[in-house]
Amino acid sequence: MKRVGFMMKVKQELIDEYKEHHRNVWPEMKEALSACGWKNYSLFLLPDGRMFGYFETPESLQAAIACMEETEVNGRWQAMMSPYFELPEGARPDQTMMEIEEVFHID
Repeated sequence: MKRVGFMMKVKQELIDEYKEHHRNVWPEMKEALSACGWKNYSLFLLPDGRMFGYFETPESLQAAIACMEETEVNGRWQAMMSPYFELPEGARPDQTMMEIEEVFHID
């Protein structure tokens, strides 16, 4: 199992709305994430909008994202979430996850 950490940036003025969407993640989105191997998935958000994400997956961040790209629900979710992130023009949030190297883990 690979542990994946990643960083992103939520627009500070939209943090409350962003958090509300994540209190009500669509059941079909949760099902797709689970089916694509996103286990123990968590998001952490600082007041300035910097976000850290963590999940465990059988292979890699790239493989987990590729699996999600094959689902219809992911396209809808990414389109809805795009306005909340500081992204390059035309990019989706799942295309800009900056993976963080794991340098230590203790069981």
